[in-house]
Amino acid sequence: MPSARPPLPRVPRPLKALGRLIGLPVAEVRGYWAQESRSIRSGASALALGLGATLIAGITLASSEERLASIPGLLALIPAAIGMRGAIFGALGSRLSTGILTGQFDRQLVRKSYLGRQVEASSILSVASATQAGLIAWAISAALGLPTIPLLDLVAISLVGGLLSSVVLFVVVVWMARRSESVGFSMDDVGAPIITATGDLVTLPALLIATLVLDVPVLPEVLGVLGLLGAVVAAILGIRQREPTIRRVVRESLIVLTIAVTIDVFAGVVVEARAEEQFGAAALLVLIPPFIANCGSLGGMLSSRLASKLHVGQLEPRLVPGKLATLDFSLTTLLALLAFSGVGLAGWLAAVIVPGVDALALTQTLGVVLLGGLFALPILAGTAYLAATISFRFGFDPDNHGIPIVTAMMDLTGVLCLLGAITLLHVGV
Repeated sequence: MPSARPPLPRVPRPLKALGRLIGLPVAEVRGYWAQESRSIRSGASALALGLGATLIAGITLASSEERLASIPGLLALIPAAIGMRGAIFGALGSRLSTGILTGQFDRQLVRKSYLGRQVEASSILSVASATQAGLIAWAISAALGLPTIPLLDLVAISLVGGLLSSVVLFVVVVWMARRSESVGFSMDDVGAPIITATGDLVTLPALLIATLVLDVPVLPEVLGVLGLLGAVVAAILGIRQREPTIRRVVRESLIVLTIAVTIDVFAGVVVEARAEEQFGAAALLVLIPPFIANCGSLGGMLSSRLASKLHVGQLEPRLVPGKLATLDFSLTTLLALLAFSGVGLAGWLAAVIVPGVDALALTQTLGVVLLGGLFALPILAGTAYLAATISFRFGFDPDNHGIPIVTAMMDLTGVLCLLGAITLLHVGV
C-alpha cells in the first residue's frame, strides 16, 4: 500500500497577494514547496535549533551589561566578531556544499584534499580577521569620538575570542560536511542557520573569557602586537599561496571580509550608541542576537541555494530574478514567517523566566519582531540575490561573497529594522 503523500503547505495570504502582483501563480508556489518539502523541514529544524542557541547568546548579552559597560568599545566589537565567524565559516560551509554537489568533496582532512584546502584557507582568514575586527572596531570608535579601551587591548580580546570560537566552528562545519556527504541532506538548507547559531553561541562567551587577559599586566600588549603581526603574515602567505584554490579563496575573501567587518562595527556602534535609549528594557536586548542571527541565517540559506544553482547551471545571473529565483524567495518568505514568529515567542518566554529581566507583553514582543522581520525580508532577499549573481557575473565564486555580504548587511540593517519597529510601536520607551 503506497504511503500517504504529505499535505501541501498552506500559502499565507500576504504571499498570495505578492504572487498575484509579480505574476507567479500560487499553484506553482505550492508545487515548489511540495517539491522542496524536505528542504523546508530541514531549514525550519535548523532555524529552530539556531534559535535556541542564539537565545542563550541573547540572555548572555542581557546578563553581561555590567561587564560590557566596564570595557568601552567591546559592544562595538561584538557584532564584528560574531559576524566574522558567521561569514568565514558560512562561506566555508557553502563551498563544501558546492563541492559535494559537483563531486569534488572528499572526506580526508589532508592538505591535498578538497576539504583540507578549504580548511587551510579558512584558517588563514580566521587569523587575519580576528585581529582585523579589533583594529577596525577601535579605529571607528575613536574616529567617532566614542570611548574605547587602547588599541592593543581590543585587538588582544578580539584575537583570543576569535581563535577560541574558530576551533569550535571548524569542528562543527567539518562534521556537518561529512554527514551531508554520507547521509545525503543538503548543507544549503541547514548550514547557514546552524553555523550562524554556533557562532553566536560560542563567540560572545569566548569574547567575555578573552577579556580576562586585561587582568594580567603586559599580556594584552604582547598579544595585541602578536595579533597585528600574525594577521599581516597570514594575509601575505594566503595571497601568495602556490595552491590555486587556497590563493583564490583568500584573495577574494579578504576584500569582502574587510567590507563586512566594517559594516559589522557600524552595527555595533549603533547598538552601543542607542543601547540605553532604545534597548533600555533588557527584554529587548535579549531579542538582538536571535533576530539578527535569523536575518543572517535566512539570507545565508538563500545565498547558498542560489550559489549552488549558479554553479550547476540551473540559474542565470540576470539582473532581474527569474522564476526559479523567485520561487526560492517564496520559500525564504515561508521560513521567515516561521523564524520570526519563533524569535518573538521564545524571546518573550526567555524574558519571563530569566531573573532580573522585566518581560514585555507577548503581543508587544511579537509585534516588534514581526514588524522588524517584515522590514528585513526584502533587504536580505535582494542582497543575497545581487551578491550571488553579480559576483558570478564578474568571474568570482559566489560561495566566497554571498554569505559574508548578506550576513554583514543584515547585521547592520537588522539592528536598524528592529530599532525602526521599536520606534514605530513605542515599545520599551
